[in-house]
This record gives sequence, structure tokens and C-alpha cells, in this order.
Amino acid sequence: MFPKGFGGLGNMGALMKQALDLKANMERLKETLANERIEAAAGGGMVRVVMNGKMEVLSLKIERDIINPEDPEMLETLVSAAMNEATRLAQDRVREKMTELTGGIDIPGLTS
Repeated sequence: MFPKGFGGLGNMGALMKQALDLKANMERLKETLANERIEAAAGGGMVRVVMNGKMEVLSLKIERDIINPEDPEMLETLVSAAMNEATRLAQDRVREKMTELTGGIDIPGLTS
């Protein structure tokens, strides 16, 4: 029997196991997210970006018809829009998967 004030130490072991399980699950989730493919487009599909769940750009496709040397700003805007949308979608996917992992508990810095 533990002295008064130490009676909860038995629960500490269970808490540590849960933390280790969560860490292992997070590592598996990172691997899963690395294999996720998120695609976004701008300009009616003229600019396409594919990202993974680790926010890495896997590909960027630009249709030739949209390339106008006289108007580089338009292409820059479309690339930015496609990148931003892909990033937003990837973040949503990560947040969704983290919420599943944590059972819906919002852990600041982890799920938000």
C-alpha cells in the first residue's frame, strides 16, 4: 500500500501505456499520411497540384494553353491558388485523421 497521496501511482502506469500507444499510433498515422494524395486545381483545371498528407508537393501540372509570356501574373495567381487549396485540403485531411486517432478529443497543436 502506498502512503497517503501516492495511491494513484497504479494509474500512472496505465497512463504511460496510453501515451506510448498514442505515440505508436501517431507514427503509423504519419506513414499513412505520407501516402495520402490530395489534388487541387485552379483555372478550370489548367493548373493542378498534388500533395501528400505531409504537406509535400508531389507534382505540379500546368497546361500549355495557360502559359502566356505576356501575363506571368495570371499564371502565378493560378499556381498560388492551386497550392493554397491543396494545402487547405491536406490540412483538413490531417485534422480529420488526428480527430479519429484521438477519439474526437481536441488536443491543441495536434488536431487544431
